[in-house]
Amino acid sequence: MSKIRRILTSSGGMNALSSVMAVLVGLLAGFIILLISNPSNAVAGFITVMTGGFSDMFNVGMVLYYATPIIMTGLSVGFAMKTGLFNIGASGQFTFGMYASILAAIHLSFLPDLLRCFAALLSGMLAGAIWGSLPGILKAFRNVHEVISCIMMNYIGMYVVNYLIGVTGIYDQFRNMTTRVPTAANLPSLGLDEVFSTATAHGSVRNSSVGSGIVIAVAICIILYIVLEKTKFGYELKSCGYNRDAARYAGINENRGVILSMTIAGGLAGLGGALLTLAGAGRGIAVVDVLAVEGFHGIPIALLGLSNPIGIIFSGSLVAYLTQSGFLLQQHGYAPEVIDIIVAVIIYFSALALLLKGFIQYFLREKKAADTDIAGTIEENNGESPGDASFEDDSESGSFNGSKGGDI
Repeated sequence: MSKIRRILTSSGGMNALSSVMAVLVGLLAGFIILLISNPSNAVAGFITVMTGGFSDMFNVGMVLYYATPIIMTGLSVGFAMKTGLFNIGASGQFTFGMYASILAAIHLSFLPDLLRCFAALLSGMLAGAIWGSLPGILKAFRNVHEVISCIMMNYIGMYVVNYLIGVTGIYDQFRNMTTRVPTAANLPSLGLDEVFSTATAHGSVRNSSVGSGIVIAVAICIILYIVLEKTKFGYELKSCGYNRDAARYAGINENRGVILSMTIAGGLAGLGGALLTLAGAGRGIAVVDVLAVEGFHGIPIALLGLSNPIGIIFSGSLVAYLTQSGFLLQQHGYAPEVIDIIVAVIIYFSALALLLKGFIQYFLREKKAADTDIAGTIEENNGESPGDASFEDDSESGSFNGSKGGDI
């Protein structure tokens, strides 16, 4: 029991416990909403929310497909948080990554298929990195808060991309969105779409949209974890985030650290956009004045994953799981927006993770103190005997161990 308590009271255990509590509260709120809107189907609907993503292999594959881009945007936001910055501009960086990857995939038709796909991925990552570096430069040299500049860059990026789509030859006027990416430029599926498939009632096979993108996303999370926790470069970036003055005193160029952090964060979000457009599902950019929601999903994913690259894999998968379950929830007469409410509640409680963490620490500390007092009392009682009366008399007279009470 003491070992379990020691794990829970550790920093990592406390962080994980606070995230789990946020998820449980969000699910409870979702169940209450289901009860209010349609009490007769509330239990069945909640079971669908909890199990829908695992109901068959097709749904599992779709969970992985939806998880791929938001893991990358969550990693973008989480990486910036690790270095003391708040990258709320992942939406604009994600959109630029989508645009650059589509542009490269369509216009680099002279390249071999695999090289063309790689060039499209690299283009998306570079476009996101460039767009992310601008708030970093403003932060480093003009001390402009990154939240303000990132919000501005989100809208600027959306309007600039909408304009560029029309003048760079990738606009499909019949769909009011970008032209479809050629099949030859898509990421290889590695057979995952067939593995995560389900036979229909008519005898056909329904393949999911998952491909090698999820493998790339997980690999990047692992690499970034190693960089942050095991390398000098990661230590310098985190030092700039924790305390810029101390980093400067230690000889670290804090301006360089800020710019690099935002550049890398932007590149991760841009790569997420490229992974989405090259997944082979026909996703493109609609020419509408709406910010990419995947970029904003990165914020709760980073909070829920506590900015840890490994934790972000699980938190991104959880949000994707709830998203896929939301589609299945419609069969019970509920709108899929119920899932958005559940995710929103999880966001709020993830933001209050420090409060939850403090509450848990206080509870466990009080519990530990009470157990210590009980153990001390038992030990004291076990050590007493009738012949100890002289010991009490000696202690009251101040002669314990031959010294006065004031000398103890």
